[in-house]
Amino acid sequence: MSESQQMQKTSEGFWLRIIYFVSAIVCGAVAFLILGPRPEGLEGSLDVSGLPRVNALLNGTTAVLLVLAVVFVKNGKIEAHKRTMLAAFATSTAFLVTYVIYHTFKAGPAQYVGDYRSFYLFILLTHIVLAAAVIPLALITLYRGWTMQVEKHKKIAKISFPIWLYVSVTGIVVYAMLYL
Repeated sequence: MSESQQMQKTSEGFWLRIIYFVSAIVCGAVAFLILGPRPEGLEGSLDVSGLPRVNALLNGTTAVLLVLAVVFVKNGKIEAHKRTMLAAFATSTAFLVTYVIYHTFKAGPAQYVGDYRSFYLFILLTHIVLAAAVIPLALITLYRGWTMQVEKHKKIAKISFPIWLYVSVTGIVVYAMLYL
């Protein structure tokens, strides 16, 4: 292995450890916010009632951007693909921020009261599990695209894209089942 290849491998290992660490911290923080104890007086101190709708809009925007990015790359428009993927990452990040704000000032998750409880629980469970999985997958995919590791990027994008799209779309479904 050449010195250049060794340096690239070392650099990738470093960034992968950072990605896994950040992913674990984000997942742990979100789980704690939803399931953990709330400080006294925080609940209701900020009106966050509009944030579920904002979150659904951010999820919808992410889904559209993801599909658009695939269309761009399939048509050889690599720069448009990159910009669109960065925009999708930005809307997903904005979703995460508003989701954390919502659950910081709201007591626990909303309860589903409709007729399709089994379907709702299936969608919710798969959404939660895959949302946790998509964090490192999306970050690794973006890292490999950013560093122009095209073959590795394509390989992981075939996994991360459908999961990320599923999480975005099911986020809208969960919103609709809870609030519409």
